[in-house]
Amino acid sequence: MKTASLVLLLSFFMNLSFAQKNGKDTDKSSPMVIGSVQKIPSKILGEERKISIYLPEDYKQNDTTRYPVIYVLDGGVNEDFIHIAGIVRFNTQPWINRFPKSIVVGIENTNRKRDFSFAVPNLDFVEKMGFKKESFPAVGGSAKYIAFLEKELQPYISKKYKTTAQKTVIGESFAGLLATEILLKHRDLFSTYIIVTPSLWWGNESLLAEAGKLLKTGNNSNVQVYVGACSKEEDLTMYNDAVALGEVLKQDGVNLKQVQFDYMPNEIHSTAIHQAVYNAFKLLYPKTEYQK
Repeated sequence: MKTASLVLLLSFFMNLSFAQKNGKDTDKSSPMVIGSVQKIPSKILGEERKISIYLPEDYKQNDTTRYPVIYVLDGGVNEDFIHIAGIVRFNTQPWINRFPKSIVVGIENTNRKRDFSFAVPNLDFVEKMGFKKESFPAVGGSAKYIAFLEKELQPYISKKYKTTAQKTVIGESFAGLLATEILLKHRDLFSTYIIVTPSLWWGNESLLAEAGKLLKTGNNSNVQVYVGACSKEEDLTMYNDAVALGEVLKQDGVNLKQVQFDYMPNEIHSTAIHQAVYNAFKLLYPKTEYQK
């Protein structure tokens, strides 16, 4: 596929180095490169998509080392990519070594409500959640988006980079809804699911109602799941839905590798993602270099 790469710059780390020369300050700063942004044309979605790529610091194209891949659904540079890449880098430093060094792939959104929601017969339910129907002009595109992940993006990453079969997906809110749909209907696309405050209210909680039946199909033995919930005082419906998802995973996903439910009473919907991902890695991979 045709790609166009750009370096990612952390502008707030600029101008760190200064030196005195001839009695004057001389700027010795240089950009801090943390990854690249590539453009991938998608026939399935009918549009070009930007993806952000973080490679481990010792990644070399000509050696034999291969790496797991962590996919971030809200993964644009101005979305969750930079801080998730930072959490991954921290946890994979040799003095921590919580899990293997990993490639991080962030997918930038163009229309997340459309891409992350499944088709519904009507939008009457959104008003019960305090939204106006007009705020959802395009919905029901999750089937195409999942096909894009399976048939275009994952093969592209596997061909271009040295990857293992281990794949993680991270989704919060509407992206958490999509991650839950993938878990229940296309489980083998990923081996680890990090689902944070998922919008399971979509479609009158129909996906949640199907969860028990859907979990009885497919092979679960290599799949592990984290579900994070924020303060129930902020949104009781979303808290209850996250609790219900955790319970059905533990009850009906009997042969899942592991299920972790995490209630974060001090986090609200807009602040949960960073803490949840950090917690998820600790719960799913509890041993570090000094705890083996």
